[in-house]
Parts: sequence; C-alpha cells; structure tokens
Amino acid sequence: MTGLADVTWPEVPAHATVLVPVGSTEQHGPHLPLDTDTVIATAVCQLVAERLDRGAVLIAPPVAVGASGEHQSFAGTVSIGTDVLRLVIVELVRSVRTWADRVVLVNGHGGNVAALDGAVGQLRFEGHDVRWLPCAVTGLDLHAGHAETSMLLHLCPDRVRLDRAAAGNTGTLEQLLPTLRGRGVAAVSPNGVLGDPAGASAAHGALLLDAIARSLVDRLQSAGVAP
Repeated sequence: MTGLADVTWPEVPAHATVLVPVGSTEQHGPHLPLDTDTVIATAVCQLVAERLDRGAVLIAPPVAVGASGEHQSFAGTVSIGTDVLRLVIVELVRSVRTWADRVVLVNGHGGNVAALDGAVGQLRFEGHDVRWLPCAVTGLDLHAGHAETSMLLHLCPDRVRLDRAAAGNTGTLEQLLPTLRGRGVAAVSPNGVLGDPAGASAAHGALLLDAIARSLVDRLQSAGVAP
C-alpha cells in the first residue's frame, strides 16, 4: 500500500488500482472537525489497500471538498455543488486512467452521491474501469452521531471535543429527507447533529472501520476487481 503523493513517477506500478477518498469540508456538530468525512474515507482506503495490496494499489490524495449545500447554513462549510463535483471526478478519473488500470472512488459523504453516480455513469460509457463505493454498513446513524464520533475517537481522538458533544435530531433518513432537501440540515437540527454521540468509543470506531473496509473488499472481489 502506497500513497500516490509519496512516490516518484518511475515508482508508479504498472497496472495500478487507484483508490480515491472522496470526502467533504462541512460542519459535523459542535464536537467533530470539518474534515470528518475526508478523514474517514481516507482511513477506509488505507484499510482496503492493506487487504488488497499486491504492490499495485495506490491511494490518491483525497477530494476534500464535495457537495455539501445542505450544511451551508453552518459556518465553516465549503461546498462546490453536485455539478462541479461531477466534473471534477470525471476529469480526475480520465487523467488517472491514462496510466492506471482502474479507479475506485471511496465516498464518505452522502451529499456526493448524485455527483458520483453521474460521473461514474459517464466514465463507464467512455470505457473507463471505474466504480464508487460508500463508507457504510448497516445500522450507522446519519451525521455526527455515535458512528462518526466513534470512528474519529479511534482515528484522531485529540481532534474530538467530547465535552461539546450533544444529541441532535435522531429521526430516520426517510423521516427527515423531505425537509433536508428543501431547507437543509439546520431546519431539522440546530446543532447540526443527526443522531446521538452519547456512548461513542474508540473501540467501537475501530470495529466500524474494519466492517466498512471488509464490506468494500468483498464487493471489489465479487466484481473481480481484486484477488
């Protein structure tokens, strides 16, 4: 497993598989950093690469700004929107595919899904070996709650402000989605949390990250992308 940014051009392996973390810069409640989604996507890429690595898996620098318009009411959020993100992904993959066999986009933010669907559909039509996979397993809460707080406690505990952690709206996505689409996160949760971080732990975060990585590896192996 190697970071693309760490190698020189002659060191890039032939027939490379490139994992690209796709995250966001957006509010994650009063207790988690703005780059939470990017941190998680990058960590998942590292775990996936460790399980796949046969000397030809590279992790690209993350796409750290995504489509986060639903969080724009909160200070610190930076969003480029769905249309621009789609174009960024298209051009990124076209470039990487001039020297790599395939690209796997590992997404850490739900707001990026429409852009990823559009970009991957176009790229596959152009003949590129590309797919996107979510940092998700069954049972995760929605945003800045127990799951993300646990994963950040495992990955970078010094960046989690547990003394500021508080529950937000604990409704389901189905319940919240109509308002979220029309009015954004602030309309359903003044503190920006969709879930409850109470009881979050580094141990649980490690288990969640491992489960996500195993799920992604299984999907890649089922698709014949990995040995």
